[in-house]
Amino acid sequence: MTNRIAFALGGVLLGLIVVDLLLFGSEHLVFLGKKMFELIDWMAFWR
Repeated sequence: MTNRIAFALGGVLLGLIVVDLLLFGSEHLVFLGKKMFELIDWMAFWR
């Protein structure tokens, strides 16, 4: 992956997060953060 593609994907991701925050609030991000932490913990167990 080139730097150009990485910056484009990062910009799209940040843009979508901003839109989500403006339209729906921060509750979704807290939920997704908790689920991501559980996924990382589960993956570390199987490593």
